[in-house]
Amino acid sequence: MLDDRAKLLLKTLVERYIADGQPVGSRTLSRAAGLELSPATIRNVMADLEDLGLIVSPHTSAGRIPTARGYRLFVDTMLTAQRAQLQATPPSLPPDQPQKVIASAAQLLSNMSQFVGVVMAPRRTTAFRHIEFLRLSERRLLVIIVSPEGDVQNQVIFTDRDYTQSELIETSNYLTAHYGGLSIEQVRDRLKGEMDGLRAEIASLMQAAVQASSQAFSQAQEEVIIAGERNLLAVSDFSSDMGQLRRAFELFEQKAELMRLLDMSSKSDGVRIFIGGESQVVPYEELSVVSANYEVNGEVVGTLGVIGPTRMPYDRMIQIVDITSRLVSNALSHNNK
Repeated sequence: MLDDRAKLLLKTLVERYIADGQPVGSRTLSRAAGLELSPATIRNVMADLEDLGLIVSPHTSAGRIPTARGYRLFVDTMLTAQRAQLQATPPSLPPDQPQKVIASAAQLLSNMSQFVGVVMAPRRTTAFRHIEFLRLSERRLLVIIVSPEGDVQNQVIFTDRDYTQSELIETSNYLTAHYGGLSIEQVRDRLKGEMDGLRAEIASLMQAAVQASSQAFSQAQEEVIIAGERNLLAVSDFSSDMGQLRRAFELFEQKAELMRLLDMSSKSDGVRIFIGGESQVVPYEELSVVSANYEVNGEVVGTLGVIGPTRMPYDRMIQIVDITSRLVSNALSHNNK
C-alpha cells in the first residue's frame, strides 16, 4: 500500500507527464506537488514507486514516466472527473436516422477529444416492420427492409425467374401483413409450414427475401464507425515514432479487434478505461481506450469510445465519452418513440 505522500507524488507525476509529455524529474515534482521535501526524500519515494512497477526511468533520463500499472492506479484511485466542465457548451446530436446518429457520434467524439472516435453500431433484433421489392433488371431485385426501429437495409437478390410488378407487390404485402414484427428466424420457421398453401413463385420469392434480410441484418451487426484517425498524426507520441503510428492504424483496419474490445466494454456499466500494455485487451502499449455503453429506451444496444495515446487526459475523456453516450441514448430513444 502507498502512503499519502507517495500517492500524491505519483498523482502529480502522472498529471505532469500527461500535460507535458516529458519525463518528470525530482525538482519539477517537488514544485508541482507543493511538498517541502528534500530532493533525496523525493528520490527515495521515486525509487520505491519504481520498485513497485508504477513508474520507470526511460533510457538515461533522470526523470520518470508512468507505466501501464501506474496509469491504472491513477485512473482507479486518484482521478476525479467533473462532468460540469463540459456542459458549459454542451454539444448537440439531433435525432435523425439511427445510422446518421451513430456516424455523428463518432465524429463528435473525435472533434471533442482530438483523438479517434469509435462507435459500435446498435445490436439490432433481426426483425422487420416492412419489406418492399424494387425491380432493377430481369431476375435482379433490390429488397428494402425496414426494421421496427426505422433502420433501412438494402440487399440485391437474383431470382430464378422474372417477376411482374403485381407479384412483387403481392409478396411484399403478404410478408408485411403476416410476418411484420417477427424476427427473421421466426419468419423462416413459419414459412416452412406454410409453403404448401402459397403459390410456388411467391413462396420462392419470400424465401429469397428472408435470406436477404438475414444477410442484411448480419452485415449491419458488424459495423464499427471510426472517425478522426488522422488526429493521431498530431500526437507527439506517434508522430515521432512511425512504428507506433503504423500499429495504431493496423488496429483501426482490423475491425474485428475493435469489435472484440468494444464488446468487452458492453459487459459493464459506466465509463470503462482500457490502458495499453496492462493486459491483452488493448494489444498496443501506446494506446488507451475510454468507452461506455449507450441505450435505447433503457436497453443497452451498443458501445462507443475514444482511442488515443496512453498519455491522454483521462478526466476529460471520461466526460466526453459519458456525455456522448447520453446524447446518443437520447437521440436513438427519441427516434424509437
